[in-house]
Amino acid sequence: MRVFKNKWFHRWARREKISDALLLQAAEEIVAGQVEADLGGCLFKKRLPRAGSGKSGGYRVLVGYKKPNVERLIFLYAFSKNKRTNISEKDKTALRLVAESFVSSTEKELNELLNQQSIWEIKDYE
Repeated sequence: MRVFKNKWFHRWARREKISDALLLQAAEEIVAGQVEADLGGCLFKKRLPRAGSGKSGGYRVLVGYKKPNVERLIFLYAFSKNKRTNISEKDKTALRLVAESFVSSTEKELNELLNQQSIWEIKDYE
């Protein structure tokens, strides 16, 4: 499975000190069906713990992924639960379109996005 993050998520994760190792672990859980919500259209919500605390006071991340295809997954958006309870229907619709576009992308299109630094691939270096 290949795991990616978009430009916005890459900046957010760096600012919040979310490690790639934690994201890879979350990706494995998502593929195993451990998600908080299936938002439809290849969009899923997953909890991530905040450093030093549990998942309940942590972050909510939105991920593009097509079940049961485990070929690729992308982290799209995140928010802190204490700052925002959920996202709007308008945001969900937009993120569904992005998720569906990503999972249906060709390898050539993915490589172009990587070269443009619109997305980053998360690799396990351990």
